[in-house]
Amino acid sequence: MGFGVDIGGSGIKGALVDLSTGRLHGERLKIPTPHPATPDAVADVVAEIVETFDWQGPIGITVPGVVKGGITHTAANIDPAWVGVDADELFARRLGRDPDDVGVLNDADAAGIAEVRFGEERFGRGVVLLLTFGTGIGSALFVDGQLVPNTEFGHIEVDGHDGESRAAASAKDNEGLSYPDWARRVNRYLSVLENLVWPDLIIVGGGVSRKAEKWVPLLQIRTPITVATRQNQAGIIGAAAAVAEGIAH
Repeated sequence: MGFGVDIGGSGIKGALVDLSTGRLHGERLKIPTPHPATPDAVADVVAEIVETFDWQGPIGITVPGVVKGGITHTAANIDPAWVGVDADELFARRLGRDPDDVGVLNDADAAGIAEVRFGEERFGRGVVLLLTFGTGIGSALFVDGQLVPNTEFGHIEVDGHDGESRAAASAKDNEGLSYPDWARRVNRYLSVLENLVWPDLIIVGGGVSRKAEKWVPLLQIRTPITVATRQNQAGIIGAAAAVAEGIAH
């Protein structure tokens, strides 16, 4: 058994994870992300979630930004105060844990780990790109099942714009776009990205993947596309797996 916490721009979610099946063990707990989402405020919410489950083992935690050696170097959709923070130390101190029992990693990388470890067998072959569509666009790149961390492909320039500013699920909601209108933006974003990376497979996830039938069939790019098997639970599952495997240290 493991435990994962997924920090997003709108909500912070945590749950027990069955690491033999890659499924949540019981219900998850979701608490709205505090505003401003400062490190201390977020750490308080993470502590509330962990204490609710009375979990005493290792904890994997995702953040929406670049994480190298436990240090957060960017802050996408959370407070800029996260830049330069030793997230491993922050959470270990707030949770009263040994630093070796806490691992922090990029949220999309965690989602990708969940899919590659527990999804379809083909997810571990060739160049595979996972994209999470939510408040922003997260990305995780794998080569024969090995993670290339912190890719941040949501921020590639597409027609003079930051990619996620027009193609994230939040852009659809904020601008009141229909699924066909939003799918055209996603298609343009993906066409630019596939010319950069030339993946063998693209996995799409995030909360909007629960309604994949409304937009994924509208995408027309050369790369095969499939929907994430763990959908919006992938971050929690991947975080728990990553700390158990020693990836998130």
